[in-house]
Amino acid sequence: MENNTLTEQEILLLRKKLDLLLRTGKLLMESAADTNRIERNMKRVAAFMGIPENKLHIDIRWTMIMVNVSDECHSFSKFQKCEKHGINMTTISQISKLSWRAIEEDYSLDKYEEELTKIAEQPRNYTHYIVAMGAGFACGGFCKLFGCDWTAFLFASICAFIGFRTRARCIDFGINVYMSIAIAAFISTCLAYASSYTGLSETPYHPLLACALFIVPGVPLINFVDDMIDNHLLTGITRAANTAMMVGAMTFGIAFVMRVLMMDDVTIDHKFSELSMVPHDSYYVYAIAAAIAAVGFSMIFNIQRRLLWVVAIGGIIAVCTRNFVNFELGLGPIIGSFMGSFVVSLIAVKAVHWFHVPNHVLTIPSVIPMIPGVLMYRSLLAFINMNGIVGEVTNAFYNGTTSALIILCISLGVAIPNIFARRYIARDRQIYLEKELEKRRQRGKFIEW
Repeated sequence: MENNTLTEQEILLLRKKLDLLLRTGKLLMESAADTNRIERNMKRVAAFMGIPENKLHIDIRWTMIMVNVSDECHSFSKFQKCEKHGINMTTISQISKLSWRAIEEDYSLDKYEEELTKIAEQPRNYTHYIVAMGAGFACGGFCKLFGCDWTAFLFASICAFIGFRTRARCIDFGINVYMSIAIAAFISTCLAYASSYTGLSETPYHPLLACALFIVPGVPLINFVDDMIDNHLLTGITRAANTAMMVGAMTFGIAFVMRVLMMDDVTIDHKFSELSMVPHDSYYVYAIAAAIAAVGFSMIFNIQRRLLWVVAIGGIIAVCTRNFVNFELGLGPIIGSFMGSFVVSLIAVKAVHWFHVPNHVLTIPSVIPMIPGVLMYRSLLAFINMNGIVGEVTNAFYNGTTSALIILCISLGVAIPNIFARRYIARDRQIYLEKELEKRRQRGKFIEW
């Protein structure tokens, strides 16, 4: 009986292990890692700590992570709240590297905790105003992809820059995140509407379509589809609900401008809902706009500076592939978006070994310029502005269904090569992990719970 009784010191050690394991999961969840990645990293860290996988039980939710370690005689559980959700690709990449390094270099728990704290406390790669400039140019890139001229590109960028900083200041003041989004969308759209009176652009209404697209939650949308594919249904549904709230808040801010400030402007009302998004520029212009948008979103996602040019190339490949399939082959935006993301993801399967980062760090920023943000809030605006005219419901459902299918195909295009590659890579990594753990046992550095 005495052999089955844990001493107080052993219990304290186990609690520390569980605490570090949960802190690892929390950092990944709050940095917008997909649930499958969080689970894989937590299991690898548990292996480093000597917690056998058959005794470990992990339950990952969007707002809570739960861990239980149990055998025939004991059971220990610990919970961790996840509250400050954002997007930080650098953190995701560094935790992945840390989990392997801890095994390979025989880290102590104190050393692992020290490295984990460094990752949690390190400043972002870009200052607040640099990120806002990136967000501005990202929306300008979107605007150019819709067919605007370079003057309208500049207007859209300035409006988005101010809107992005407005949202950041609102959040700093403690305003609800969804209300902050609505206020930012309102300010951006007001400024874009004002810019249409300057007479400096031949496409004065395009900034209205793009000035608030920095809000479109592309990463949560892709993670939602990934989670559903990987059978993490509850987390996926929660991400979907959060995404719907963000898009709804953005739409409310834009609709408020439309109904309050522009209600007498029949021209702008029709222009906003009917303006063509089909560009008529050459492919090198598509490429420039896609690269600008991809790099801009990369700054928002806090990607390492050394990878910005890689993501820019990925954005060019994604958008030009989509446009070629859509316009040249005539297969439509849905198939075009799938092929664009599929090609980028296929290349990234190999590129992750060149740049030593997780797959999503390269693929998600590259495919974000294809997210159909305009169609999403056009659909919501159509439902809000219904006046009983024949065809309104059809138009609203058409935009909503098209945007949903495009998002689904972008996510599938990203996920499919990664899923197949993961099967082969996971097998090799599991073999490598077992070899490294065996080496630690031989060195006397591995003590199993």
